[in-house]
Amino acid sequence: MLTCLDDPTADMVIDRLNERDARVARFDPGVDFPSHAGLSAWFGEFPPRGVLTTHSREIVLERVRSVYHRRPTPYLPESPSQVERFTATQARFGVGGVLASLPCQYVSHPWAITAAEHKPLQLATARRVGFDVPDTLITNRVDDARAFAVEHGPIVYKPLRATPYTGLGGEPAAIWTAPVEPGDLDDSVGRAAHLFQTRVDKVADLRVTVVGRRVFCVRIDSGLLDWRQDYDRLSYTVVEPPPGLVEGCLAYVEHLGLCFGAFDFALTADGAPVFLECNPNGQWGWLEDATGLPIAAAIAGLLMGERP
Repeated sequence: MLTCLDDPTADMVIDRLNERDARVARFDPGVDFPSHAGLSAWFGEFPPRGVLTTHSREIVLERVRSVYHRRPTPYLPESPSQVERFTATQARFGVGGVLASLPCQYVSHPWAITAAEHKPLQLATARRVGFDVPDTLITNRVDDARAFAVEHGPIVYKPLRATPYTGLGGEPAAIWTAPVEPGDLDDSVGRAAHLFQTRVDKVADLRVTVVGRRVFCVRIDSGLLDWRQDYDRLSYTVVEPPPGLVEGCLAYVEHLGLCFGAFDFALTADGAPVFLECNPNGQWGWLEDATGLPIAAAIAGLLMGERP
């Protein structure tokens, strides 16, 4: 279990694994290595052999059956010194490389997760599997942004990647999906890559969680453009996926080499789902708490090699 110490979502899966009498080891390489863990791996034969020791476990690497890559701490600290940058890079490519080379089940493989986090790839893959995708422009050219707003408006802005951000009061903040008018666009567009997208006229959202071949679909009603902005306003209903959605989601994760995906769709008045994004390592614990869906048990089963 590769995750940080304070991860209640991972705890839910560990509880389900303990119920199956699985032997579980928790390891956060960005924090534990090298001060609180040791690793040796030999690559003269296949599979490679090795041992990872933590404060509570000795893990024989060739006996590892599965790896759940959840939320490990980044190897590189903020504002690193030259020495910290070097040691963190060696850990990432050494420890991370060894763990990524194990011939076992991953949920999901870290390299597949990294690739699938890129929104341009998400949008291209969604169209490839047949999902309806809003017209989208990624640009730093203000003239193209203005022309897109006129032709495809109303439009919204979305960050291409969530990044740490501090508000005016010095508190952590987030940049949510926001409406954009043509007059809002100025030369500041040229300072970064921006994602602009046609605003979907929606009545609700769908959160679709894929675990292996199992698909869990929840309708989220909020009245918000971006439902993540206020969880207190959300209501949840477990629903049957619209026609074709299961097949599309399974094709999507298979194409990107994933076995997990947290999909977000906008639901139009006629019941049509419109693809917004897929987080390859997205949150799901709060949905299980709210609806009772057995997502943790499905992940545990996948890690144990069970098939639905």
